[in-house]
Amino acid sequence: MANNTILDELRGKLGDDREENIAFLKKETERFIKEGNAEGIEAAGTLILENMPQAQKDEIERLTHVDGERLDKMFEEINKLVNDKKIVEAKPLAEKLYKKIINDYPQTETEMFVSFRNPFEDNLYQLREKPEKTLRRTPFDFAQYITIYAYILTETGSPLDAIPILEKAMEYNPVDCGPRFELAEVYKLLGNKRQLMNTTRDTLKVCSSPVAIARCYANMGYILTDMGEFDDAVAFYTASIMYAPHPMIQYELQDVAQRKGSPIVQPSKEQIISAMKKYEMEFGVNKDVLSVAAQLSVHYLQKEDIPNALVALKMTYNLTRDEKVKEIIEKYEPMAERMAKAQAENQ
Repeated sequence: MANNTILDELRGKLGDDREENIAFLKKETERFIKEGNAEGIEAAGTLILENMPQAQKDEIERLTHVDGERLDKMFEEINKLVNDKKIVEAKPLAEKLYKKIINDYPQTETEMFVSFRNPFEDNLYQLREKPEKTLRRTPFDFAQYITIYAYILTETGSPLDAIPILEKAMEYNPVDCGPRFELAEVYKLLGNKRQLMNTTRDTLKVCSSPVAIARCYANMGYILTDMGEFDDAVAFYTASIMYAPHPMIQYELQDVAQRKGSPIVQPSKEQIISAMKKYEMEFGVNKDVLSVAAQLSVHYLQKEDIPNALVALKMTYNLTRDEKVKEIIEKYEPMAERMAKAQAENQ
């Protein structure tokens, strides 16, 4: 359904009472979020803004725009420039966006702004950190917006300057692997093996996909190869393949064999676990990550929120390959498809 059609449909359901209109639109926004309907979310947001008093509109405008351009649109422009290899042109825009964020959305002694992208990240953070500060949600994904500025700094020859920027990105979303992986790349570029290992160890604690876990193990393989700890490097590279095979890992293993001067021997799972313990790491998904995914699965099933339940269930299955979880997914997937079809027909 086109955005204008949704706007017209929602506008036709509004009355003369501003507060009732806003309450209705917030409920519709929640529905669109559950459906993953981006156009619906934008349409409801537009109408919520229309129904606000002018002073409130002006404040929202101030917080969500720079020089008349909305922050997400500015990020899209920056991202396009980066994808088009126009890094130098992107830098001043990215710096302006970064300064806007940290000036208008500061962390204080009593409050912190957070950019969690989904209920999983929100729950994982609160389980791990048990924050005492009041959490205030940002309107956009600031961790991502700041990370791209750090990437641009690194690409333009200032990797040291990128480090505090990435630390700031992690403040807005401590459980997002994106800024952490970018920080690892910076330390890799700088040859700082100790900080690269620390960053990888911390990243493993919040990884929620096999690919992210595999990337951490591959980074450890890289570090240990450089340190001459060849057997341990092979253990981590093997673990990386076990979680998410990648063709480049075979080349890395060949490099280890050449440096070692002898063929490599594939380690057993027990040897992998033993090698990881030496670096204060555990093999497999972090228990907090798995706990949150499983608890969200149960929570959404009890609420009969099948779409969100399936998201949590699939995350749990991808991390565990538990056949019982797979059976639950297969049971509810057809139901979700029928619900989505019915919703589409009713619009």
